[in-house]
Amino acid sequence: MKNKLPFLFIAGLILINLLSNSCKKDKQNNIETLFSSGSWQLASVRYTISVGDTIKLDTTLNTTCDTTQVFTFKEDKTCTYTNFNCVHQPTASGHWALAENNLFLNSDIVCKDTSVVGSSKPFANAQIYNIGQYSLVLLTGDIQNYTINTKRKVIRYGFVRQKAAAQ
Repeated sequence: MKNKLPFLFIAGLILINLLSNSCKKDKQNNIETLFSSGSWQLASVRYTISVGDTIKLDTTLNTTCDTTQVFTFKEDKTCTYTNFNCVHQPTASGHWALAENNLFLNSDIVCKDTSVVGSSKPFANAQIYNIGQYSLVLLTGDIQNYTINTKRKVIRYGFVRQKAAAQ
């Protein structure tokens, strides 16, 4: 009996420790952490027009861009975009949030745009196609509420994580 008491005491401590650690909550979810843990440099922009499953136009944009375009998300839910659409311009600032289901990015960032007169909110409702430690793919355009006969225009933005500057 004396030999079993220390083992029961240690087992009880381990159980209490496991239960108390499992109740801790993070301030952010994993997807928010992936967004805000660095800057994302634009690697490609692909523009597609399709009807149903038939692609009518598939083209790559920004192939001759001579500026670096960077999208940065911060933990305080602010974001910046530098040189949107290959236009030399001041860094645009705004806010970002994820939809409740973590499948859509909503950002109020306003950028100068050459494809429309004036400016636009390119990521007001962007579908998160893929996000990982090193890559981020966002879809914008006609990504919701379409039928098989609807003509859809979708822009796919591909980003890669920038290396952190040496300190």
